[in-house]
Amino acid sequence: MDTCIPRVSIFPEYESYDAVGLAELVRSGQVDAAELLAAAIERCERRNPSVNAVVHAFYDRARGTLAEKGRSGPLAGVPFLLKDVGAHYGGEPTGYACRLFNGFVAERDTTLVGRYRQAGLVIFGKTNTPELALAVTTEPELTGPTLNPWNPEYSPGGSSGGAAAAVAAGIVPAAHGSDGGGSIRIPASLCGLVGLKPTRGRIPTGPERAEGWAGMAQNHVITRSVRDSAAFLDAVEGAEPGDPYHPPAHRGTWMETLEKPAGALRVALVQDSFNGAPVDPDVIEVVRDTARMCEVLGHQVEEARCPLSPEQLHNCATLILSSHVNADIQARCEALGREFRREDVSYVTWRMARAGAEASASEYAAAMSHIHYIGRRMGEFCDRYDVILSPTTAAPAPRLGEIDMDTEDLKGYMQVTNRYTAFTQLLNVTGQPAVSLPLGRSAKGLPIGVQLAAPQGGEGLLFGLAAQLEQARPWTGLCPGYGGPS
Repeated sequence: MDTCIPRVSIFPEYESYDAVGLAELVRSGQVDAAELLAAAIERCERRNPSVNAVVHAFYDRARGTLAEKGRSGPLAGVPFLLKDVGAHYGGEPTGYACRLFNGFVAERDTTLVGRYRQAGLVIFGKTNTPELALAVTTEPELTGPTLNPWNPEYSPGGSSGGAAAAVAAGIVPAAHGSDGGGSIRIPASLCGLVGLKPTRGRIPTGPERAEGWAGMAQNHVITRSVRDSAAFLDAVEGAEPGDPYHPPAHRGTWMETLEKPAGALRVALVQDSFNGAPVDPDVIEVVRDTARMCEVLGHQVEEARCPLSPEQLHNCATLILSSHVNADIQARCEALGREFRREDVSYVTWRMARAGAEASASEYAAAMSHIHYIGRRMGEFCDRYDVILSPTTAAPAPRLGEIDMDTEDLKGYMQVTNRYTAFTQLLNVTGQPAVSLPLGRSAKGLPIGVQLAAPQGGEGLLFGLAAQLEQARPWTGLCPGYGGPS
């Protein structure tokens, strides 16, 4: 694969640094932000044709931001990409990889994008996503499939697949993602990266939205290092006035939790999927190996089972998601002054929107009540443990084309999808923080992620243990051919 990737000439050491490292270089005057942006643009121009991670670039605007005053935030000068869903950058299109939303241009930044800019990040493009972020692969008809940098025959996952591919290919050290059922953690797992879904409400979704998918969807980043994930959370966390969720407060910074001894944690090893999907033997071996590492690090590991049935999780989450998809589509159609048409979206999205339209208010209220019940049950489970250790996905990356949003075989579609949301979706329902770490590979050499989950507000527990595991078994976050080891 090395021979297929064009060589780069601008700042050859660029891939050797994570975002925190690049920011330190800028602060110390060893490089300037213009050089870093030039390095990122060169890599995007040369590598993106091989992966199709970036679907909209605005280099001139990014160059123009370098002259803005007050660019002294903690991540000043670091090149950055936004997912082409939800993260509105005023004046730039947000297409959602959907014909219905093609041409939509936000008038102003979302709160989160404003905080990214205040942190000093240099935003120069938008990354690919499946239609309306509704799939565990990133193969939209509108913008084309994103390829996994580890092997172009395989998917990078979804829905933040473009973000993960851009980071794994060395275009940027970190990229924005969102996670409503695993959409940060799944691509992080399939591309050998770090992906944290924070506690519900930790990062704001306003000003247009008070919450995403009834609080199930959260924003954060996909990174190559644990410390980058902590640094980004330090830079942007905090609810807005009037937000519906205010997560538990914490002392100090998240970066400080990387240095604090975690102590002997009570770790629940969960190997059976939360939704009943079968788990690949390669995945089981990686999570068991991680459990052994945890024991060597002094933690108490105990095998455990999820206290909830697959049916309890699936039915309520699907109804809520379908209702919100329908509401978003109807709002867009109202703005366009026309009716929703079958040709506007893929078949899977069409059926989901129709299901949402047919759901009654009482059914929605009952589903909301049930997800809060699920949250309480998991809260009781977490009273016995500090961290839940599980696979991130039940299988390594699928081949491109294996998951098709235009299929009419919805049963088969859901069977495949369930293998990738098998351990992630429950934690969107409960609002707990969870992180995927790149701690293994399949027999075919594809990355396999391991998930750590904590009680609400427990990001510090996750960062502490993740930092220990990163030190015990270091990774680069770059795949072979893009600077990573073979």
